Amino acid sequence: MNYPVLFFLLVLVGNSWVYAADDSAPLIKLYQDLHAHPELSFQEKNTAARIASELESAGFAVTRNIGGHGVVGLLKNGPGPTIMLRTDLDGLPVKELTGLAYASQAQAIEQTGQEVSVMHACGHDIHMTTFIGTARALAGDKDQWSGTLMMVAQPAEERGAGARAMLEDGLFERFPRPDFNLALHVSAEYPAGTVKYVPGWAMASVDSVDISVRGIGGHGAYPHTTRDPVVLASSIVMNLQTLISRELNPAKPAVITVGSIHGGSKHNVISDRVDLQLTVRSYSDEVRDALLDGIRRVAVSQARALGFPEDKLPIVTVREEYTPAVFNNPELTARLADVFRSKFGADKVSLGTASMGGEDFARYGRVQPAIPSVLFWLGAVKQSSYDAAQNGGPALPSLHSAYFAPDPVPTIKAGVAAMTSAAMDLLDSK
Repeated sequence: MNYPVLFFLLVLVGNSWVYAADDSAPLIKLYQDLHAHPELSFQEKNTAARIASELESAGFAVTRNIGGHGVVGLLKNGPGPTIMLRTDLDGLPVKELTGLAYASQAQAIEQTGQEVSVMHACGHDIHMTTFIGTARALAGDKDQWSGTLMMVAQPAEERGAGARAMLEDGLFERFPRPDFNLALHVSAEYPAGTVKYVPGWAMASVDSVDISVRGIGGHGAYPHTTRDPVVLASSIVMNLQTLISRELNPAKPAVITVGSIHGGSKHNVISDRVDLQLTVRSYSDEVRDALLDGIRRVAVSQARALGFPEDKLPIVTVREEYTPAVFNNPELTARLADVFRSKFGADKVSLGTASMGGEDFARYGRVQPAIPSVLFWLGAVKQSSYDAAQNGGPALPSLHSAYFAPDPVPTIKAGVAAMTSAAMDLLDSK
């Protein structure tokens, strides 16, 4: 289905762009359809096809299947800078409990082979809708700017793998290398219609670490004949926290969370193995390296301290799906913050706080030479819900919650306004 090109009408008032209200129904309908039909990472076939079709309808030259289901839309409009605007495509293996009329009923087979429910619990449906609204608005005002728009729809953000897959498939070789990279992410903490920005380190690096704790099993009544991996695993879990509390500079944030621990099968049996799964978060590469080295050291040293033989020392594996930390170029962030304040007013735009969440948008800015990049936060919470939570009412559902439900109309309106005004500022003016 084709929709009208414009969501908002750009009007030049003085030296700044403002939006005259237009019928929001087409974009809201797109949002509801995307929300109702999420797809898991690297399975975004139908979602990617829809985004590609929408970009083509807006006048972009579209290339499909980059790094999986990635999509690139190019709109060349004379000399000037190349601006990359990026959205993500994938949903999460979460069973939706929002009760919305357009709630997802989707099911899919996860990588593990397990059938799961699927939901856009991280706002990627808002990201895509804002992305298309921005593409339509900018394409409809080509007489006002000069340069190249590069719209990138990326798969598998939730696995931290999509950006790398697109880059390895020649994203910046097959298409123009951007002068600036921009992205937004909805926030489950701030009211719709607000924008938050964070200069410098904005989101954390993410590592997944597996520790296989091996022991010598036996009868629970005769522990002296065994080397108990449950005891060793417990010791490792507790001592890992000293890497942060006693070895890192307190001014450098970091997180080690043991999210999964599995071992044993019966009350009176000492098992021969316990498996731990960790998520490790930090900002700088220096801190990341210190944490990963420290995890290996703690695991092995605790085993030796408890008398485990050398051939039974723990095996520490750092998985490949590493997500680097998001670094917002400070100069570009300051420039865009001024644009947002001019657009929305100072009361709607403010400095945010860095997050320990991860985002593989970071990879686009880390290519060498580095590309100035900014990811900013878009408030998505219904104002009444936000006000209630600030006054002792129900807590707000977080991102990845089965209850997370953005307030779509003001969120999408603000997202399109923010991203379009940002791109307009960076492109050459006619």
